[in-house]
Amino acid sequence: MEITIRHAEPGDADALHRIFSGPQVIAGTLQLPFPTRERWRERLSEISREGFFLVACADDELVGNLGLHTSPARWRVRHAAEIGMSVRDDWQGKGVGTALMEAVLDLADNWLNLTRIELTVYTDNKAALALYEKFGFEIEGTHRRYAFRDGGYVDAYSMARIRE
Repeated sequence: MEITIRHAEPGDADALHRIFSGPQVIAGTLQLPFPTRERWRERLSEISREGFFLVACADDELVGNLGLHTSPARWRVRHAAEIGMSVRDDWQGKGVGTALMEAVLDLADNWLNLTRIELTVYTDNKAALALYEKFGFEIEGTHRRYAFRDGGYVDAYSMARIRE
């Protein structure tokens, strides 16, 4: 099945609500359970000029998303950006993350001239770690007790991909 990538639109709120209602997505992000559709409508209306919010579609069904957050007004770090990604529970392991990473790194390298892409990932998210390492991300450090999840604290890695 072909996966296409496009910029998020206000009409994507219901599909994003579905993605962020999945237990695996909740466990892998800083989102809280039981998101509202209205909150996703608000978030889509607030998309910053300082970043990009991409979505992955399979047969016109939204199955993943990735945010790229830049800081063009901060002169000393305008070469860097941060990403965050989610793939709908029933689409994990089917190439959605790869398609999103290919698209965002093409944008970063060939259009925005970004040389540093950063992310934070839970240390127990083996699938995400494998995906990021496949694209050249390296662990730079560990955030101990980074977030509270499912009744306990979890650690996270700080990772980055540097383009020389």
